[in-house]
Amino acid sequence: MRFTSFGGVGAATVFAAIAAAGPAPADSPTTAALAKKPTEIASVHGAGRISYAYSPDDDIRFTVDAEATPFARPQPGSPLPALPTAAKGTVTVKHYSPAHDSTGWSKAKVDCLVTGGGTATLTAVVVEPNVSEPGKRFGLSIQRGRGGEPDRLGFGWDIVNFEPRAMDDQDVELPTGTCMAPAPFAPVVKGGFTVKHADLPPLPATPKAAGKSDNAQ
Repeated sequence: MRFTSFGGVGAATVFAAIAAAGPAPADSPTTAALAKKPTEIASVHGAGRISYAYSPDDDIRFTVDAEATPFARPQPGSPLPALPTAAKGTVTVKHYSPAHDSTGWSKAKVDCLVTGGGTATLTAVVVEPNVSEPGKRFGLSIQRGRGGEPDRLGFGWDIVNFEPRAMDDQDVELPTGTCMAPAPFAPVVKGGFTVKHADLPPLPATPKAAGKSDNAQ
């Protein structure tokens, strides 16, 4: 979601689609066994306008409501059939360009969240855009300001997440994996965010594969 894709404000969208694979191994823990809710839940909530160095006159706003749901989403084909970083919630992005008198926006569904102190990275999949197409994943990072410093936010498009190709002068847009986001490089100039940290929950014990015994050699 390069900002120039919003009515001429950015370049092409950089959201990656979700992929799915085959069945989980027989000796993997079940999704139900993984879904035990931990005592502490990571979350990010808030809304803010950022200052972006390369579009200083534009009004760029993010609204985030995200909460971790460890092991709640099946991950077919993975050795672990559900991830401890699974999350739910919504992200809304709005970008108004006075130069083009146009507003681009996207609403996305959160699918991953991980925190460390006052910093969080999350990803979300677009479900309602007025530009590009639904089904693309993007990443955000959010850092809670301390000691008088502003909150900060980073987004995974425009200046990151592409592969320059000098031969044909075409930048290649790369997929965005779960919880992938750049450092929070843009200061929040209005509003703010609350980051609640929680350590990753322990993995459950893997049940023994059917037909195996304690004395199996």
